[in-house]
Amino acid sequence: MTDDILLKITDLKVAYGGIQAVKAVSLEVRQGELVSLIGANGAGKTTTLKAITGLQAVADGDIHFMGQSIKGQGAWDLARQGLVMVPEGRGTFARMTIVENLQMGAYLREDSEIEADIDRIFSIFPRLKERSKQLAGTLSGGEQQMLAMGRGLMARPKLLLLDEPSMGLSPLMVDKIFEVISDIHSQGVTLLLVEQNASRALQLANRGYVMESGEVTISGEGRALLLDPQVRAAYLGE
Repeated sequence: MTDDILLKITDLKVAYGGIQAVKAVSLEVRQGELVSLIGANGAGKTTTLKAITGLQAVADGDIHFMGQSIKGQGAWDLARQGLVMVPEGRGTFARMTIVENLQMGAYLREDSEIEADIDRIFSIFPRLKERSKQLAGTLSGGEQQMLAMGRGLMARPKLLLLDEPSMGLSPLMVDKIFEVISDIHSQGVTLLLVEQNASRALQLANRGYVMESGEVTISGEGRALLLDPQVRAAYLGE
């Protein structure tokens, strides 16, 4: 395996009962990249992320992270290795404060820099700092998305997986979320971004993959996919 390949999926298959949701998907993410995985609702994008992070059983194929097969490992072990997902729907701890949610993101860490990292998250998301004592369940959808991303970053991930971070947000908040994703990437965080907003996702991506009905049908550089007639017709409304 090439040294700079952080994540490599080979012929991944995932089934729910008799229904094959992911069909022989292969993709890779290199160190320092932002890779976007786009496709319509139901294409298998979230199922792919769940399989990568140990939340969904793999029927066939293999997943390598940092050169080692991780197929069959649990989400806890993978998070400890630096493979962290911010799930669709945010999944914040509603009855805990913003600070407590961020501290939960560092639950596997034993170093002395957790408070400094909370301050760093607050510099990325000033709105969270203003509401640091507020219960997560009382935040707006956009604020909860910020918190979920901040909690993921608190784990100091080697690879951060983002599942539909712009879903259900106002246009202004969507702009903010994609601005933060770009900033996080520019700071050296490697990202795999699953997103229905194909245009915004591909504008940021070094490379992209298009999923349809459980299969990768097109792949290439992000800018090239933006210009691809098939992608433009299917996902960009042209």
